[in-house]
Amino acid sequence: MKKALSLLVCVLTFVCMLVGCGGKSEPAAGSKLPVVTTIFPIYDWVREIAKDRVDITLLLDNGVDLHSYQPTADDIIKISSSDLFVFVGGESDDWVDKVLSDAKAEKLVCIDLLKVLGDNAKEEEIKEGMQAEAEEDEEKEAEAEPEYDEHVWLSLKNAVVCCEAIRDALSVIDPDGAEEYAKNAKAYIAELNALDARYEEAVRSAGCQTILFGDRFPFRYLADDYGLDYYAAFVGCSAESEASFETITFLASKVDDLGLPAVLQIETADGRLAGTVRDATAKKDVPILTLDSMQSSTIKDINDGKTYLEVMKNNLEVLKKALG
Repeated sequence: MKKALSLLVCVLTFVCMLVGCGGKSEPAAGSKLPVVTTIFPIYDWVREIAKDRVDITLLLDNGVDLHSYQPTADDIIKISSSDLFVFVGGESDDWVDKVLSDAKAEKLVCIDLLKVLGDNAKEEEIKEGMQAEAEEDEEKEAEAEPEYDEHVWLSLKNAVVCCEAIRDALSVIDPDGAEEYAKNAKAYIAELNALDARYEEAVRSAGCQTILFGDRFPFRYLADDYGLDYYAAFVGCSAESEASFETITFLASKVDDLGLPAVLQIETADGRLAGTVRDATAKKDVPILTLDSMQSSTIKDINDGKTYLEVMKNNLEVLKKALG
């Protein structure tokens, strides 16, 4: 009982303070709870936990990148008309505060996943050899708050925490569905934990403990979960696409020195940068493998059967090859 109360307090703590945390009244019999999510992984988590009790809207439904998305007037209406809004948080979601204020959705319950993670949220880091973005205003940079890595969904451990938060928020808004939400969440979290254990075993038995990306690197949380070292051309939220000669030669030398089995890239890459890194290595023959960061998933992908768990299972198979 104490644990349940503690979880409820946590949920209400990270509910957005800009909008009321009282929640809306329970949905009428037969109606579905309107829920809005920004990205595909959150959409899928809500779908697994709530099943048919909710009507979910995916805002980034056409493959637009989280880091460049800006809401339309229609998006704002969807958010203000919903009972629950779940988003990642961080710099890419700076637009949320203004939208919520303008929407005047006083009863809307919001979940900011970076706030849910609290101290487990990680600041972006510039690794050795990584190309930093050019800063237009060094003074502004010096005064800026820490920039957090927003790709929280690429950790199965984070996914468990986020799903618990979604379950609890849904139960507050819709008490009649609390038992169903708890049951569905328990089953889904068991699947997340089982896959997490498979990742642990794969990394433990791998011949290599380092991955290298000729690309942006949104997999910081995953790498840290399993104690992997990494090298990459850019941080995960970088808008850069052209790597310097120094960056390319550094990454290529790491492939050679560490005997890495592959060069990795994310699903939105065109292969040119990873190919350039590969071609700069001594043997020029390591494969280029792709990990899906789920940043470009669309409604069509969902309709075709794409799920968060299936993507993470496929990523595990790619990771095994990348670790040898």
